Amino acid sequence: MSRHRRSVRTGRTGRTVKAGALLSAALLSLTTTACETRTDAEPNAAATSAANPNASHAETSSTTPQRLDWNPCTAPSGEETGTAASEAADTGKGGKGGKARARTATTSPEWECATLRAPLDYAHPDGESIGLALIRAKATDQAHRIGSLVFNFGGPGGSGVTTLPAFAEDYRNLRTRYDLVSFDPRGVGRSGGVTCMNDKELDAYYAEDSTPADKAAEKTLVGRVEQYAKACEEHSGKMLPHVGTANAARDMDRIRAALGDPKLYYFGVSYGTELGGVYAHLFPKNVGRALLDAVVDPESDPEESALAQAKGFQLALDNYTAACPRTSDNCPTVPQIASLLERLDKNPVPGTGGRRLTQSQATSGIAQALYSKEFWDYLTEGVEDAENGDGKILLTLADAMNGRGPDGHYSSLQASLNAITCADFSQRYTAEQIEGKVAAFRKASPVFGDFMAWSLLQCTGWPVKGEWQTPDVSAKGSAPVLVVGNTGDPATPYEGAHRMARELGPGVGVELTYQGQGHGAYDSGNACVKGVVDAYFLNGTVPESHKVCS
Repeated sequence: MSRHRRSVRTGRTGRTVKAGALLSAALLSLTTTACETRTDAEPNAAATSAANPNASHAETSSTTPQRLDWNPCTAPSGEETGTAASEAADTGKGGKGGKARARTATTSPEWECATLRAPLDYAHPDGESIGLALIRAKATDQAHRIGSLVFNFGGPGGSGVTTLPAFAEDYRNLRTRYDLVSFDPRGVGRSGGVTCMNDKELDAYYAEDSTPADKAAEKTLVGRVEQYAKACEEHSGKMLPHVGTANAARDMDRIRAALGDPKLYYFGVSYGTELGGVYAHLFPKNVGRALLDAVVDPESDPEESALAQAKGFQLALDNYTAACPRTSDNCPTVPQIASLLERLDKNPVPGTGGRRLTQSQATSGIAQALYSKEFWDYLTEGVEDAENGDGKILLTLADAMNGRGPDGHYSSLQASLNAITCADFSQRYTAEQIEGKVAAFRKASPVFGDFMAWSLLQCTGWPVKGEWQTPDVSAKGSAPVLVVGNTGDPATPYEGAHRMARELGPGVGVELTYQGQGHGAYDSGNACVKGVVDAYFLNGTVPESHKVCS
């Protein structure tokens, strides 16, 4: 959750595989992957017949699948839980024995990379093309292989090429019968990643006040958001009109065809659930088996999503403060956290690398830690340290959310998230409109309310009009889609799963409830959820709708 996240659509999301759907996307996009890719297909191969990029009906699939030239590539390695956790451990504040929960991704030749070409503008399929970066690991039981399972880990803006190898072990059961495949969507990472400001400018941008208290501060905030939008147009203007979710869904159908699968097998987390829903709407007959986990509410506009998220993060914070005394003697209360944020608004404390922890960054850091129970220990110590004048842990968590690596370089995570959000949603809020909404947001969350309310300025001054008020995910004629909601999810509140299942349509949306904490369900470690999902993907077993796992 940050000024650029949408549920956050916000997280991003971030996503969380083990560390929260959007959390993984935010953390893992800080690493680099050395993938040598190429394709022998011509740039305009597999030109789609879907000439209208705004079509609201089912579309025709690509007719000439591309040939992907897969080459061995080096997957990420090292402490892949994310910079936030590993650096917190480096400060000696890592909780649980001072060790971050590290992930080491394999660098063996089992990882292969390729590039798929897609039209920059689907209204002109024979025009300029862009390259989409893909990565895969082949199924371990080739004799019983079903096909390719395509992952999107959320954000929007998260790199699938980076995230999948780091967490592939979580999907070892699914890998027995599926090639595991992921990609960087258009405008993300290695697929023409959107860029806006340079690293120095972004350091200043994320440190500035995001919760104005008077007209002068409002004017400053609006000016800063508009300046950001102008920077995005200057550096990525050609890409901005074409990065929306509908185009990413069209890309995903090209990926399906290039992989040789008559149907799409899909695993979408957080924002990936919205992408999956839009795909099912555009290509209902091409849906094979699809999982939507940590579900974005398709019925909510940005204001409704932000308000629900304020409530969701407040619920997660309340759950954290209630559980904390069982493992620590230094637990903060919600009023203490709110008071800390008020003090940081006027008096930032030293952080890392000569930077200071501001109120905006501390709020982002606290939200980041709520994506997973695994990071609650860092939150406890980070708040305690900040109260004592040491902002290292909370600033490191904020850096992960904002896509800043240990070297001070920012990934395209937040720039891509902003670009995709504003290409999708047509709402543009003014400071005057938000003034009248702040009270409701504060009621929803004394800690995150103001922050989330003013995040509605996200698309102010954006140079591209948005495509919709809310996405259409109706998918009449689709195969059953498994929709999983987590009752304790802060970033994508539980109600979104029910609404997604309803909007997909009768006989399509199949709802599964997980009574847990954190962002997402499959990677929570819950045996019931994992068993249901694995049986669905591996055996085609569709569970009874409204099943509950706890």
